[in-house]
Amino acid sequence: MGCDGGTIPKRHELVKGPKKVEKVDKNAELVAQWNYCTLSQEILRRPIVACELGRLYNKDAVIEFLLDKSNDKALGQAASHIKSIKNVTELKLSDNPSWSGDKGNTKGDKYDDLQRARFICPVVGLEMNGRHRFCFLRCCGCVFSERALKEIKAEVCHTCGVPFQEDDVIVLNGNKEDVDVLKKRMEDRRLKMKLEKDMPLCSLL
Repeated sequence: MGCDGGTIPKRHELVKGPKKVEKVDKNAELVAQWNYCTLSQEILRRPIVACELGRLYNKDAVIEFLLDKSNDKALGQAASHIKSIKNVTELKLSDNPSWSGDKGNTKGDKYDDLQRARFICPVVGLEMNGRHRFCFLRCCGCVFSERALKEIKAEVCHTCGVPFQEDDVIVLNGNKEDVDVLKKRMEDRRLKMKLEKDMPLCSLL
């Protein structure tokens, strides 16, 4: 039986609303990832840092988190792997000359047009708005689009010339598979550092 007693609504009419809402929610989440600090939920402002899992933070928020152990547990989970300021890298970002900005907004209570990216890839000019994959180098903090690293194959940073290895490349705001890979690398890296640190003590025994 139909909604008005004589017609049967089509499936696309029933799900039209939820799909639209879902799209808005995904856009909002995308903008939040690239414009707001994972910890403080405030708009990202220099100095901006990234962790070994590719999440973005305001540096002062990370410092506050490390000093204040009473921070909100829900937010703290997003940075539970950050044990020291050495676990984050300060990013060298390239400003987008066409971005005018929204200087009045400092809280995460609204989001900007996805087209208005604050930063761009210094090599190929792609905007860092979530529509293109970006990464940074742990060894120097320089940020590029993934396309730039693939198209201009090199073993040194395109901007500062510092040599880097595959382990230095961290995908920013990657998908679950990316994060899983980065987490495994992080754990392996920290284990190796611990073993190297403990090695002199073992040799003396």
